Parts: sequence; C-alpha cells; structure tokens
Amino acid sequence: MQRLGVNIDHVATIRNARGTPWPDPVRAAKLAEEAGADGITAHLREDRRHISDGDIDRLMTALRLPLNLEMAATPEMQAIALRHRPHAVCLVPEKREERTTEGGLDVAGQESFMADFIAPLREAGCRVSMFIGHEPAQIEASARIGAAVVELHTGAYCDYDTEGRMAERDAELAALRRGAALAHSLGLEVHAGHGLTFDTVTPIAAIPEVRELNIGHFLISESVFIGLDGAIREMRRRMDAARASSSS
Repeated sequence: MQRLGVNIDHVATIRNARGTPWPDPVRAAKLAEEAGADGITAHLREDRRHISDGDIDRLMTALRLPLNLEMAATPEMQAIALRHRPHAVCLVPEKREERTTEGGLDVAGQESFMADFIAPLREAGCRVSMFIGHEPAQIEASARIGAAVVELHTGAYCDYDTEGRMAERDAELAALRRGAALAHSLGLEVHAGHGLTFDTVTPIAAIPEVRELNIGHFLISESVFIGLDGAIREMRRRMDAARASSSS
C-alpha cells in the first residue's frame, strides 16, 4: 500500500497567528494517526514560522507513527536532528522570503557538501530523503551521495493544473513519471509531494514507483469544512483507488 504522510505545519501556522496554544499541532498529529495516516511530517524552519522546537520535542514523545523531519541543510538543523533521531529527515531548500518551499534542492551542484552533511544522519539511523525536482542529474547525484529516498517536488504539476495550463501540466507529469522510474532503477525509494489536492493526487498516486505521498496544506485547509479525519480518509481513498486502477 502506498503510504500517506500528513504534514501538520499549517496547524501551527494558525496557532502562531494569535500566539495561543491552539490549535495544537501535536493533537492534529494524533488525529491524523487515528484517521489512517502512515506518518507525520513537520518542517522546522530556520525562522520558526510554524513548527517550533517544542513541537518537535512533543511529537517525538507522543507519536507512535514515524516522524519525517523536514529541514534545511544547516549545522543548527543537523544538530537538532541528531539529538532527536527521527525516523526520517527530508532535506529541503529554504529561503526566508518564500511563502512555501520553491523547487527542489540542487544536490548535483553541492554534491560533496551534501554527502558530508547526511553522513552523520545516516549513521544515527535516520532515513535521509532529498526533496528534489525530476531532473536526472539531481536524482543521480542523490543516489551517489547515499540518500535512501528522493521526494519529487509536485508543485509545478499542481500549479499548472490550477491555472488550466493542461499541456504544461501533462508534460510535467510525464517528467515526474520518468524521474520516478529513474530513481527506482538506482535503488532509491521514491516519494512525492507539494501542493497535492483531491483533484491532482490521482495521477501522482498512480505512478507505480511512488511509495509515499506527503500532503499538508490542502488537508489542513479541507479540514475546515469536513474535519481532519474526513479529509485524510478521502485522500487515502483516492490514493488507494489510483493504485488499484493503475495495477488492473
């Protein structure tokens, strides 16, 4: 079964808007667990705009599910990951001025640095994932440095769909399929995520090499209307239907 990782960052975004303890992202993580999520994702950004250090402390204590810690490749974040030793660490590009993660890491352009950076994380038992685009050079570099996983950035595909640019959407989807196949052939586990919704998830979930989807903002948004349990169960249903259809 394809896994669903639920990103709880934007529960913390709402909390931080008022500076209150509510809504609690750890409570959201527990609800996601009960609704059938296979893992929890949290991005501890350098500017702490949503998830906080205290949230990571509490998640590590409260969760039965695996925690996927998204973070930038900085000494501060490496030290936090080594202290907590989450199940997985996903390295993402990060800029202070961005609203959300824009594009993937340039692993090929900083291969030596990335290899050195992930070595202690691997030794600590963390599964290291590189959040990248579908370009062959980035996938091949991720394999060479010893990453266990690549997570393919689906943001452009989702944006094209939202904007009605269907030819570009289809071309992006085809490139994601080729990237997933290449990554799998190199021994990498393939994940995907960013911007996925009920409307865009089916073609991505149907890619046979994709073992896990990580979805956050849409699920938290949809939970305003149908609850977090309902949003997660519906996403899970669509993912399962896509897998069943692709294998028939």
